[in-house]
Amino acid sequence: MRFVRYTDGSTPTWGVERNGTIHSLSGLPRGEPDLADISEEGYRSRIRTLVTSGALPQTARSEVSLLAPVPQPGKIVCCGMNYRDHAEEQDETIPDSPMLFGKAPTAVTNPEDPIVHPDPNGAEQVDYEVELAVVIGRDITDASESDVYDRIAGYTVVNDVSGRTAQQSDGQFFRGKSYDTFAPMGPVLIADEDFDPNSADVELRVDGETKQSSNTEEFIFDVGELVSYISQSMTLRQGDVIATGTPGGVGIFRDPVEVLEPGQTVEAEIEKIGTLRNPVVAK
Repeated sequence: MRFVRYTDGSTPTWGVERNGTIHSLSGLPRGEPDLADISEEGYRSRIRTLVTSGALPQTARSEVSLLAPVPQPGKIVCCGMNYRDHAEEQDETIPDSPMLFGKAPTAVTNPEDPIVHPDPNGAEQVDYEVELAVVIGRDITDASESDVYDRIAGYTVVNDVSGRTAQQSDGQFFRGKSYDTFAPMGPVLIADEDFDPNSADVELRVDGETKQSSNTEEFIFDVGELVSYISQSMTLRQGDVIATGTPGGVGIFRDPVEVLEPGQTVEAEIEKIGTLRNPVVAK
C-alpha cells in the first residue's frame, strides 16, 4: 500500500494513493493512523478493503501537495558505504560492519520543495545521494534480523544531500549532512508485503541525466542486518528513519567532480516507491 502525507492547503493528513487517486484517512472512526498502525498487517488489511470498496473520501493526486512521510524523525541514522560499487569507487575495502553516522532531523524537507544551497559561491560542494529509507513503526531493541521487519512501518526515498566541504574540513559527517533541506523525503511510504527492500532498482538523475543507477541487491548489509545491528546499540522508536546507503556515482568521486548548483533539478527514484523531485536554489 502507498501511504501518503499530503495537504490540500489545510491541515496535513494521511491517505492512501492508488492509481492517481488519494483516499483520505482523516475521517476514520479511530482517527488518522500513526506509524505503529501502518506497521500492522491487520490495520493495512482493513484500509485496503475500504480503499477497494471506494468507501473513503477521494481526491486526485494532482490537486494536493505531497509531504515528507516523517516530517520530524526522532533520529536519522545513516549507513555509509553500504553498496559494493560505492566502496569500489572510493577504493575502499568492503567493511566488516556497518559504518554509522547521524543526520539532523531538521534537515527533512518535502517532495518538490527546494534544496537550499548554503553557499553557491563555491565554498561548499553540495552532493546528491539516492537512498532507500526505512521508517520505524514500533520500538526495536536488541532484535534479530528476522524480527525487525514486522516493526517497520514502511519504506520511502531519501536524498542524503551532503556538504562535502564541511565533511572534509570537519573530519566527520554531521554538519555537512545536516544543513536545512538536506534530507528531501518521499513521495510515498510504501507498506506492502510485495515490496522487497533488498531487491529494488535505485536511480538518481540531475536535469534528466542519470548519475546513479543500481539495485539494493548490491547492499553489503541488507535491511534486516542493518536494522538489527543498529538496535544492538540503541533503541529505535516510532518515527526514526534509517538511510541505508547510496550506490556509486556520487558527484564528488566523478572525474571531473560534478556537484549540485542552483537552477538544477534532482530526481531520486526507487522502484515501486516513485520519484522524489527537488529543485536546487541559492540561499
